[in-house]
Amino acid sequence: MPPALACLRDVGLELLQQLPPEAHLAVHWGMTMAVYPFFGSVAGSVGRLLRLQGTAAAAQVQRRVREKYGERDTVSRATRRVLRTFVDWGVLTEGATAGVYVPGQVLTTTHTRLAVWLVEAVLHTIPSNTAPLRAVIEAPCLFPLTLEQLPATALTAFRHIEIIRHGLNDDLVMLHTPENGFEGKG
Repeated sequence: MPPALACLRDVGLELLQQLPPEAHLAVHWGMTMAVYPFFGSVAGSVGRLLRLQGTAAAAQVQRRVREKYGERDTVSRATRRVLRTFVDWGVLTEGATAGVYVPGQVLTTTHTRLAVWLVEAVLHTIPSNTAPLRAVIEAPCLFPLTLEQLPATALTAFRHIEIIRHGLNDDLVMLHTPENGFEGKG
């Protein structure tokens, strides 16, 4: 695991001890996405398709992922395995038509610390480590999770995230990393 994710992992382990078992999926989802960018990429493709049409065909997911990673057999195999993981975890179910998936369980997250932790996990998947708060909260890669409205003020107490006011109503969130010159608040 990259050293930059050690703190995310440690907080995730604390959350697993505090949260009820039915909320553990959110921690596993966030950590897997942060550590394995390919998992997050497939999740983003599935999430976008589910938003657009309510279903995600394996062929469509394959096409989108291959556009990003190239026409290689390993990409196709890995995509199939990630889709199978989604089914095994219960976040997708197989539809009436073979190779077409429909949403499975959706977990609504009302625990503020978990929601902030998920925001941090999503920021780890973004190359610039910066995004509008609304885009992070509604990120397609979080398709099996619903984050309750999270005000920017809730994020200011956490040392790994910087809030930048952008315009009147827009907040940008930035992950503190050595690369962007931020070292965190304590």
